[in-house]
Amino acid sequence: MTLAADPAALDLRTQATALMRRKRIGSMMLPVGVLVYLVYALISFDVLGLLGRASTENAATLLSDTWSYKTHVTRDNRSGAVSYAVEGERKGEYPEGMHPDFVTEDGETTITDLGDGHIVTFSPDGVSYDIPGYGLVTANPGRSGVQATFPEGDLPDWINASGNRVAITTDAGRLTITRNRSEVFHYSAGWELFFFTLDSPYHGMGVADLASRAMGGETSQIFDDFWNNTMWRHGDVAWALVETVLMAFLGTFGAAIVALPLAFLAARNFTPLKVVRFGFRRVFDFLRGTDALIWTVVLSRAFGPGPLTGALAILLTDTGSFGKMFSEALENTDGKQIEGIASTGAKPVQRYRFGVIPQVTPVFLSQILYFFESNTRSATIIGAITGGGIGLLLTQAMITQKDWEEVSYYIILVIALVFAMDSFSGWLRRKLIKGD
Repeated sequence: MTLAADPAALDLRTQATALMRRKRIGSMMLPVGVLVYLVYALISFDVLGLLGRASTENAATLLSDTWSYKTHVTRDNRSGAVSYAVEGERKGEYPEGMHPDFVTEDGETTITDLGDGHIVTFSPDGVSYDIPGYGLVTANPGRSGVQATFPEGDLPDWINASGNRVAITTDAGRLTITRNRSEVFHYSAGWELFFFTLDSPYHGMGVADLASRAMGGETSQIFDDFWNNTMWRHGDVAWALVETVLMAFLGTFGAAIVALPLAFLAARNFTPLKVVRFGFRRVFDFLRGTDALIWTVVLSRAFGPGPLTGALAILLTDTGSFGKMFSEALENTDGKQIEGIASTGAKPVQRYRFGVIPQVTPVFLSQILYFFESNTRSATIIGAITGGGIGLLLTQAMITQKDWEEVSYYIILVIALVFAMDSFSGWLRRKLIKGD
């Protein structure tokens, strides 16, 4: 009898062929399913519409604001008074008699050189903007509105004009004219007043001059002017970073302390009663199933805003996560070590202390340190809701829609903090677990 004539062999071949066919169909359906889902997401989330509404000009402006600053040259059209302020803030206002280098005062006329031939002039007769390649724009603001004159032709997209307001935005800067005020925005690279404000005697000094003053006994004054900088608030920012770390520390380690004894009640080899295990496991599922941000909102309504509320939100979520991970680690412990300790006549508490804890400590420490590192980043977002930490300052800077260089500063500090926590947790892990 040949193999081809064997019914069993034919049946096996048929089964193998059918199995291979199903696998080929399955391997084809997977990419097809992914492709269908991507098409659905493209339509459902209106990706094409989002791309069409995106403004590269606004994106470029936002990006430039992260590494540059604006100096506002503002004239009160009613009184004729002209003021100068970095980012338009009172704490960045130039003292009387001082003005930026790009401004020239000639009696009642103020000339602002925006660079590349762009000249804005405030004069008793009105406001003019000489734009290279386009022409001269003049405006006479008054009670009846803003009477503006433009070169012949249609207005370009970068000029927005109405009877009460004229806004001109070019690569060199921006001019806004209303009935009561005329304002020029001059962009400069860098973070102005980052070290010292205009009212500080150390503003504008070079590194060599500052070092000489410090060697002369002015170290404390120099540090005080830097630390209490009213524009950048370095002291407040440093304390906000400390609050962020404290929220993560209290939440993470508080959760570990709460979850450790509860994990024994959820472990199969330590709690024989299935009802008890089931109850504590569902508690862990409930706590970790609710995101920390949701707990933050709930606790803020209950206890009010503050860093402690954020720490409690982290504690609740991490208690559920630690409880699950700790109980699983306890279930994987080696029972022989516990039996060896029990053979010496040790009591149950001593069995856990010397037979269980040494086995799970490296795992527990690794998990706790990882969550501590991760929660340091999460505490930034939680702080934005509870009103504490660097997250609050970051949110305030975003809401103003003008201090994007401060947003960059805070983001850089958060990234540096995460790097530092990563290095610290790695060092601590090697010390405590490996004994290096």
